[in-house]
Amino acid sequence: MQHGISLLPDCRPATRGAREYYEDVLRISRLADEAGLDYVKMTEHYLKEYGGYCPSPLTFLAAVAAQTSQIRLMTGCVLPAFHHPIQLAAHTAMVDALSGGRLDVGFARAWMPYEFAAFGVSMDESRDRFNHTIAAVLRLWTEEKVSEESPFFSFRDATSLPAPVQRPHPPVWGAAVRSRQSFAWLAEQGFGLLVTPPPRQQDLAGVRDLVEVYLDTFEDVHGSTPDGPRPRVAVSIPLYVAETDDEAYETADPLLREYLTVWAEAAEAWMHTSSKDYPTYSQMALTLRNLDIADFRSLGTAVVGSPATVLERARQLRDFLSVDTFLWQVDFGGQDGATMERSFRLFRDEVLPQLR
Repeated sequence: MQHGISLLPDCRPATRGAREYYEDVLRISRLADEAGLDYVKMTEHYLKEYGGYCPSPLTFLAAVAAQTSQIRLMTGCVLPAFHHPIQLAAHTAMVDALSGGRLDVGFARAWMPYEFAAFGVSMDESRDRFNHTIAAVLRLWTEEKVSEESPFFSFRDATSLPAPVQRPHPPVWGAAVRSRQSFAWLAEQGFGLLVTPPPRQQDLAGVRDLVEVYLDTFEDVHGSTPDGPRPRVAVSIPLYVAETDDEAYETADPLLREYLTVWAEAAEAWMHTSSKDYPTYSQMALTLRNLDIADFRSLGTAVVGSPATVLERARQLRDFLSVDTFLWQVDFGGQDGATMERSFRLFRDEVLPQLR
């Protein structure tokens, strides 16, 4: 098992500033490095409180690289729909070089309608953009004088600099949520799988089935040779640990409610949007607003409680979803650094040794 911290800022600027947030999560990143965790992951979003404090995961991860020595840095994820592949190839390789070869690159299709609108990108072409851009980035990492012609970009004889430190290139992950096609495609490419499970227990069985699609497809395409690519299943899940269950619930429940509220506010854009590439998103905001917090943490995918409770729940999710990497979301609900640190230290001391 591998473990990391997953960061998705959901702060409201009126109550918590960006500088304060960055200081706190950089400190948690240093603590994670000292504790021997495997990853720091940061996502990319724009405009609203849901992720809005991190328009550039690579900028944040460069700061983490300067303050740590061994923990790996993961984009979770960058959004190819809003970037040219030459930019992505060069910027990721730069952070790989700055960190001494510690970068993992996660890609996602993006899913917020207001982000697509702001960048002037059609949601109905997101899957094709995603596939074309990643293919071009892989070529730019590994080849010279690359030429590409696609509906979305074209260039000739491009040799990207700097080259990645890792050879042939940094490890690649892809996010998948609801589409069987996405899970199968990631497996076909030999990429790792990044999953943020839905908050409701009744939806978990569907996610498990899709993870099985990924694992089965990976085996069919790549086999199980020792030197070949291997499947990797990483899940991002909210985590809060306290001395007792009651203490954990008292602190975490309001933070979980704020996290779901900010998420729902962003997802409300789907109430007035439809796209062939996103056929099942229209009711997301309503689902998030109506979710019972007690169900979220006891039956769903928020892991909250005493060390014993957290350990039990983590083991259940590990087995149910075939997880080999937990990416623990430690910053949900706009919580301050002291709250994050109390929980993290208990996790480090009381839970992590039994989950390795």
